[in-house]
Amino acid sequence: MIKIHRKRKSANEQAPQPKPENFDYRFISELDKVPIFPTLDENKSYLKKLFEDCSDIVIREFTIQDGAKACIVLVDGLVNGGQVDEALKALMILEGHEQLTDRIARHTLPVSQTQETGNYKDFLLGVLSGDTGLIADRCSKALLLGIRGPEKRSVDEPDTESVIRGPREGFVESLRTNTSLVRRKLKTPRLKMKSMTLGRESNTNLVIAYLEDLAKPAMVDEVVRRIEKIDIDAVLESGYIEEFIQDSAYSPFPQVQYTERPDVVAASLLQGRVAIMVDGTPFVLLVPFVFIQTMQASEDYFERFQIATLIRWLRFLFLLLSLTTPALYVAITTYHQELLPTTLLLSVAAARENIPFPAVVEALIMEVTFEALREAGIRLPKTIGSAVSILGALVVGQAAVEAGIVSAPMVIVVSITGIASFTIPRFNGAIAIRMLRFPILFAASLFGLYGIMLAMLFIIGHLANLRSFGVPYLSPIGPLAAADLQDTYVRAPWWAMSARPAYLGVQDAERIGRDSAQEIFKYHGQKGIASNPPENQPENGSPGGGQSQGSQTSGAAAQPEDKRNPGGKEDPS
Repeated sequence: MIKIHRKRKSANEQAPQPKPENFDYRFISELDKVPIFPTLDENKSYLKKLFEDCSDIVIREFTIQDGAKACIVLVDGLVNGGQVDEALKALMILEGHEQLTDRIARHTLPVSQTQETGNYKDFLLGVLSGDTGLIADRCSKALLLGIRGPEKRSVDEPDTESVIRGPREGFVESLRTNTSLVRRKLKTPRLKMKSMTLGRESNTNLVIAYLEDLAKPAMVDEVVRRIEKIDIDAVLESGYIEEFIQDSAYSPFPQVQYTERPDVVAASLLQGRVAIMVDGTPFVLLVPFVFIQTMQASEDYFERFQIATLIRWLRFLFLLLSLTTPALYVAITTYHQELLPTTLLLSVAAARENIPFPAVVEALIMEVTFEALREAGIRLPKTIGSAVSILGALVVGQAAVEAGIVSAPMVIVVSITGIASFTIPRFNGAIAIRMLRFPILFAASLFGLYGIMLAMLFIIGHLANLRSFGVPYLSPIGPLAAADLQDTYVRAPWWAMSARPAYLGVQDAERIGRDSAQEIFKYHGQKGIASNPPENQPENGSPGGGQSQGSQTSGAAAQPEDKRNPGGKEDPS
């Protein structure tokens, strides 16, 4: 018999340890009631207790010219050392003054970004984020100097969302760099960026971005409410937040979009969506998210609409192939051989003659092997990852066929399935399709084509039941909104997409001026759009050509001016 001996707690362990004075908090944000102390010695003592055994925290005291004392607090490695030295030089020649912090901020420091604070919450959040804190004796406020270090990754094209035509810039791990990339695309004061802090230990900064007077206020409030409810020790990537705020946690389909591209974020904000940018990660979250966006790529809006529509149709075709091709092969070769032409049926039967496994086991072997090769190719270094995946696929596929483990048609089916899954633009959407391929395969092995139909009906029903921040996941297809179909199966021309998606409930639905297209094509003879040209204008005889169009445009633009001043004389007024 095993006896469990409980260790008797000592008196020190039983009694709760008293917490040091002024240290009773969970979040740094709860220190908003702890003020900056009036004397420098009290502040230094408090900071030294707070950062005890923190070798990277630098607290340096210095004296201003008239004998007044001050100190700077910084995190070594997060600040720009050269700018800190310049700031110290300027401070040491400072003449004393009663309103010391005001004088330092306004007249002394060569730092453009300074922030004055009177509590330890803002002070510590700034210092731990890379700002340099400055505390002076006999001052009840402290200064935060925005001289953060330049060590960050350069803005480069993201690997996960590369395009042939479009901007080559992507987000980086710096939050301020990411907000500036979005601000550069939307130069409007209507772009609001609300700051928040999340994580008891990490105190991660995040920004909720939206366009005022465009995004639905209830949507913005709901995003803020869900994020405020998160109570976690650290947020190291935006994926933490994604799992907390999505509507249905057990669904394989993504309900929050993530992107590394500033142009995607800007376009989404212009549609009325809300962006969540997290410090330390280049992936920005966008809500709400609907299923049709899984098939939309940013490049669709940079190419002409005919090309974008054709490529989008190809994506839908390959989405269907990626989901059902192995299941169709198993169902037809097992239950519905009469659907195959006789020649093809004999060829498949000959290829499977020496295979000891049923078709479903054969498919599972190849699918699992293919997924393993793909995962290994991603995890290995880039220099050898692609070589290993290609060699593995060729060697394993050829060796498996020659060994009689799988048939050659099954290798072709799995290869087509894998290639088709790569055409889905959203990686998280492609993973959902990969996950659902296996239950459809089992349904096909049990009930044939009827099993595939039942599985597809179940998936469609599940999609119809999903919501993303209150928006139906199949919008605008289900419920049907005919006006929003211009950017679903097809991508309508830009001049025809005059309204923003109605299912988002935006405050301003108009995207393009109502008469914009008519005004542009007015004198160009566009069929079906152009109004009747004015009688005194010559008809456009040449069908296109940039130079001729430009000259006609110049003439059209000059006409109203001539009407206002037919004589070409200067206006006396």
